Amino acid sequence: MTASALSSFDPPLRPPLLPESDVSYAVEDTAVGRLLLAMTADGRLVTSAYVPDSAAESAWLQRVADVVSPRVLRHPSRLDQVRRELAAYLDGRATGFSVTPDLALASAFQRSVLTGLATQVGYGASTTYGELAAAIARPGAARAVGSALGANPVCVVVPCHRVLPAGGSVDGNVGGYAGGPAAKSYLLALEAGRSAQ
Repeated sequence: MTASALSSFDPPLRPPLLPESDVSYAVEDTAVGRLLLAMTADGRLVTSAYVPDSAAESAWLQRVADVVSPRVLRHPSRLDQVRRELAAYLDGRATGFSVTPDLALASAFQRSVLTGLATQVGYGASTTYGELAAAIARPGAARAVGSALGANPVCVVVPCHRVLPAGGSVDGNVGGYAGGPAAKSYLLALEAGRSAQ
């Protein structure tokens, strides 16, 4: 093809522009494991979930597509702020997040548990499953509280790692956690060290 033939293309060939997505996501390797972060176009964090493998990543993305919007695109730069805040938190340079969590992926009971947790247990503090159940006016629901926390769609940002079995972390038993006991122990130690300063 000659140069004159190429110049006859009007306009020049360009990659297609994709429309804005309703949800942007990124996968971040962190000190506590691999997290999938997903944020709505208006800046609400719908997912901060542990995804140790591609199957877990696909399952969370499908959940987001089913519940929030099917227009989900990998767009890491849209999550730069939450990624910076997460890094600062895990480095011990920050004690919270400015991003607004959205509990769209949680059931009504999970929302009550996670909201109760966020309002009852501050940075560097901890509680037990039973105490949290009592705080949300469900004193006999300690196991259900544990299950709700285990399905937390916004881990770390909504700090389910602060909930321990009765008696605390006796003999290193910190209780269940989506990221595993090592991640939970890391977060508890990080917050305990920072709050002691």
